Amino acid sequence: MINTAEMLKIFQQYRGDALVVPGRGGRHWINISTKPNRDAPLGDPSMGGHASFALGLALARSNEKVVVFDSEGDLLMSLGMLATVAEQRPKNFYHFLLDNECYATTGGQPVPNAQNVRYDALARGAGYPSAHAFDNIESFAINVERILAEPGPVFVALKVTPEVNNTPIGQRKKWQTRKPVEALRDMQKELGIAG
Repeated sequence: MINTAEMLKIFQQYRGDALVVPGRGGRHWINISTKPNRDAPLGDPSMGGHASFALGLALARSNEKVVVFDSEGDLLMSLGMLATVAEQRPKNFYHFLLDNECYATTGGQPVPNAQNVRYDALARGAGYPSAHAFDNIESFAINVERILAEPGPVFVALKVTPEVNNTPIGQRKKWQTRKPVEALRDMQKELGIAG
């Protein structure tokens, strides 16, 4: 399995100017990103919504590469997103799925059939022209630059180590340095969009 923080450090090397919706990787990404004004950390309450937000961003900013770090729990809550992305075919959309086989945010409950679901096959079946799967950091590191050079939509399933948090949500240490609305205003300013 892949350590999420280590994977994000590798991704950062090839990010370029991509707009990033860090999704489930947000608590690590906040300390790794070198371009926070090009990030949209929506936080944990957005479960099931990261991919749809990123798709909207990709469609609105077709000249900008958009990367989302989704989770299998998020995707399973909004499985129709695969077909929607495939139908829209945004050439600038890169959908990374962090698959830890559990609902880590809510205490580590197992995802149904977690060890057998092939999310890359689901993405291909929905119509993504390119889908990849990795379960080790070495293979990911060798391939990430090439994957980010492919025309989108691209799907990348990553088997990551679970990081279960059993602290009640209201008592958890806040990892976000800005509220989501502030992050979005900063992104608008970065992109020259009147807010």
